[in-house]
Amino acid sequence: MKHIYLMRHCQAVGQDAACQLTEKGRDQAVELVRFFDEIPLERMISSPYQRALDSCRLIAESKQIVLEEDIRLSERVLSGEDLPNWLQLLEESFLDLDKKLEGGESGAEAGGRGLEVIEEAISGPGTHIGIMTHGNLLTLMLQQLNPEYGFTAWKSMTNPDVYHITIDKGNCHIERIWNK
Repeated sequence: MKHIYLMRHCQAVGQDAACQLTEKGRDQAVELVRFFDEIPLERMISSPYQRALDSCRLIAESKQIVLEEDIRLSERVLSGEDLPNWLQLLEESFLDLDKKLEGGESGAEAGGRGLEVIEEAISGPGTHIGIMTHGNLLTLMLQQLNPEYGFTAWKSMTNPDVYHITIDKGNCHIERIWNK
């Protein structure tokens, strides 16, 4: 049986790739170390965005495992321009996964690249694998596994957040295990 721990990064000061964690976010990263203390993580794969790396670096250090970066875990770009109605467009993009805005990526494209990471983790070494990413992409990854996940799930996510995915004999079970 494979155990995937799909995580959203801790609280950050902004959205661009170089944004750092807030003071609260740094405290949350320490909390994540305690949360994973009894979980035997063997691998940790992260988005290369600074806030994601900073959210899981302490976990990797405490487990004495290599922190692997994967560009496919970068946050989805909804559009290449600032949109005043971005929230409405984001909701529409969860309903129509092929919807693609100028300079952006469709939900199907983003979810597909995220799913590739999960599939490679399942077929690769280790039975307990942590994957750190971003809220929009995480939700699209969950949606690839279970279509019930969508905009409402995204809106209810916290920073950080953790979903435990078990894969056994082709059966997939998803459970939100972060209850803070």
